[in-house]
Amino acid sequence: MVEFVYLCPDMVDSKKYVFNNETLSYEVKRRSRFSRLLKMLVLMGGSFCLAVLYLWIYTSVLGYELPKTLLLKKKNASLHSKVEVLNARLKEYDKDLVALQHRDNDIYRSIFGMNEIPSDVRNAGFGGVNRYSHYDEIDSRGILRGVAEKLDVLAKKSYVQSVSFDEICSLSKRAGEMAACVPAIPPMNPDPEAYRISSSFGYRRDPFTHRSQKHNGVDFAMKSGTPLYATGDGVVESVRFEHFGYGHQVLIDHGFGYKTRYAHMSTITVVEGMKVKRGECIGLSGNTGKSSGAHLHYEVLYKGAHVNPTNYYDLSVTPEEYATMVQETADASEKITLHPSHLKGR
Repeated sequence: MVEFVYLCPDMVDSKKYVFNNETLSYEVKRRSRFSRLLKMLVLMGGSFCLAVLYLWIYTSVLGYELPKTLLLKKKNASLHSKVEVLNARLKEYDKDLVALQHRDNDIYRSIFGMNEIPSDVRNAGFGGVNRYSHYDEIDSRGILRGVAEKLDVLAKKSYVQSVSFDEICSLSKRAGEMAACVPAIPPMNPDPEAYRISSSFGYRRDPFTHRSQKHNGVDFAMKSGTPLYATGDGVVESVRFEHFGYGHQVLIDHGFGYKTRYAHMSTITVVEGMKVKRGECIGLSGNTGKSSGAHLHYEVLYKGAHVNPTNYYDLSVTPEEYATMVQETADASEKITLHPSHLKGR
């Protein structure tokens, strides 16, 4: 018996024609839509189960991975390698920046008498709200988070270094002014017959307590009333008249990290806030305060620390050369005072 199905679009049920070998004719056998739908669902369900079984055998039993998974893993590995390269570069950049920071503090800022930038300022982090929490959802290993943190730290370090270079650039344009401010001459005319060094910089036996004590300056023994001069351009920071300690003293701020102190003076001819030039007379030597004889106690401070004054002045200059320099300073000050431009409006 041979059978085939004929579907009629305008009919609810489909017709199935079956060939009867005995009658040698086709007979109509009707089939409902429900049976067709059921058969279709069975076929789809079987196909889905076969597909699931195939995937399970392919991935779990045989240990293979799906093509899309392989493609995603390949892209992930490529991105991971790129991030690692970026992370390595950031580490190298950070090393270069750290070397630049050391050079900045030890050389550039030191030359111009600028204070070092503290490490806690250069390496300050980002406190407060966790600004990298959004990386935790997409990066379980924390690679992206680490790169983002390094980028932010480098950006801040670079900004601090840039500001430092701007400050140095501004001061470098005043290099000539700095040369005039450094305390580079003796505080009195270095006539060998008019003075002697009674105490040097460093540890010595205190003349009063007879104990070893650090001496923060150089003592020049000389007659009371010997003229004393500013060793560099600057501004008088303080003038004190005391009966103990340093006695009558003057402290001059030269800028660029330099200050000088002149102690045990008998007479002071400058006042606080007054601008002075190198070689300008600031007073006379004396024997005031804690002193065992007429002398000048002279100190040089650099960035707040006492340094050896002998590293700055040259006592080999002749008295005539020193006197000429002092006279030129006095003449220049007189010209500035009497210049017509200063007399306008009077």
